Amino acid sequence: MRELASPSDLLGLVGQLLGTSPWITVDQATIDAFAQATGDHQWIHVDVERAKREMPGGRTIAHGYLTLSLLPRMMQEVLSVGGRSRTINYGSNRVRFSAPVPSGARVRLHLTLKEAESIAGAVRFVYDCKVEIEGETKPALVAETIQIAYL
Repeated sequence: MRELASPSDLLGLVGQLLGTSPWITVDQATIDAFAQATGDHQWIHVDVERAKREMPGGRTIAHGYLTLSLLPRMMQEVLSVGGRSRTINYGSNRVRFSAPVPSGARVRLHLTLKEAESIAGAVRFVYDCKVEIEGETKPALVAETIQIAYL
């Protein structure tokens, strides 16, 4: 994990890979909990028996938005920034779900700082996020996300 004293320390790291998170297993219990929280109970996510018969690979797949929602958890494993009162997710410029995450697969984040800009009382960051699926060549997710860290 990369540890920085303040958000301003990131200003000099634009264009750099900040790190790679540890692997996270996306199991069926996590997929089911996400389905419950969002109301998205499409069978490809929650019907294990039907998936065995009808899905390529015979497994359910995680919701794309579940994969996206794992970014904050994985980012915390890559980067620790002190000297801030709070950080907010400001949005995304681009999100693509480029490959399905089968139940039981492991994923990890490769986090690159694309832009960093001082603004009034804060620093705004744009990150390139790539979520890798263990053993696969195509990433599960490629996104450009924005955070603001308030000083």
